Amino acid sequence: MRQREIQLGDRTLIMGILNITPDSFSDGGRFMDPDRAYARALEMEEQGADIIDIGAESTAPGSARISEAEEIHRLVPVLKKLNGKLAVPISVDTYKAAVAEKAMQHGAEIINDPSALTFDPLLAKVATNHDAGLVLNHMRGTPETWNKLPPLKDPAGAVATDLGACIHRAMRAGLDKGRIVIDPGLGFGKRKEENTEILARLSLLQKLDTPVLVGPSRKSFLKQANDLETCFATAAAVTAAVIGGAHIVRVHDIKEMCAAIRVADAVLRGMQT
Repeated sequence: MRQREIQLGDRTLIMGILNITPDSFSDGGRFMDPDRAYARALEMEEQGADIIDIGAESTAPGSARISEAEEIHRLVPVLKKLNGKLAVPISVDTYKAAVAEKAMQHGAEIINDPSALTFDPLLAKVATNHDAGLVLNHMRGTPETWNKLPPLKDPAGAVATDLGACIHRAMRAGLDKGRIVIDPGLGFGKRKEENTEILARLSLLQKLDTPVLVGPSRKSFLKQANDLETCFATAAAVTAAVIGGAHIVRVHDIKEMCAAIRVADAVLRGMQT
């Protein structure tokens, strides 16, 4: 990244989710106030988050798109408050080049693109110009059309093929491959059984020779009878992701997932000896 380097592979890193939206699927509206968002970011860092990922537009199923101006209006006050206050890097969850540009100007160091450059290809140039890290998240269709998409014949294979093309697209824009992380996009236009298959065959992404981020946290395919049970289900998915080769996991519940990851990392080290 622009100001630092993160070594991936020594242990699984945690990207903490901070949604400053009114309509995100699990925590919409909780951190719309910049002061509350600021406090939550500091809390996540204290709990063990290695990266804080801030999103100002929901990509929950059925959610509506918002304008660049509205996204910037939500995002910039939070970034201003956090600039220089965290020891860990800030990631901005956006697919809009103009929003990413503004975020870079206010201290963000990573762009987490939920569309993997399919919505706004100019995003790769912003990452290149600012020496930013870039997460390419696989998405089928758009949140408005996910419930109408046909099933995938080979979910894991299709995701790997598409992400390979996205990596090449980013590199053609001038971005060094060492700045790229890929995400199979659990829940982004995939059915329940497709998500579990992708998670089970996560090692298929290793052929792309790019670090992998997985974000199973509180996704609908893990939803249980109550929040506590859903947290347990998320921990199981996080463990599967770590064993499958994920370098970073993106989660809401930092403390709980830290405990799961410590055990999963230990098991993985045992498997490699």
